[in-house]
Amino acid sequence: MAIIIELDVMLARRKMKSTELAELIGITPQNLSVLRSGRAKAIRFSTLDAICRHLQCSPGDILVHKDDE
Repeated sequence: MAIIIELDVMLARRKMKSTELAELIGITPQNLSVLRSGRAKAIRFSTLDAICRHLQCSPGDILVHKDDE
């Protein structure tokens, strides 16, 4: 089981740079990079809410569950 973070896809659809999103949601570009690359072990609901609010999406648009099979 794997949770895939498709934040880059949503950023491209919204024509937004990751540095712009990081500034809007109040986290460092480095922390957003960790999230975008899939290296994050956790995400705060407040951060997820802010991302979804600014990208006008739902959590299911950026967090995708994929089976290992």
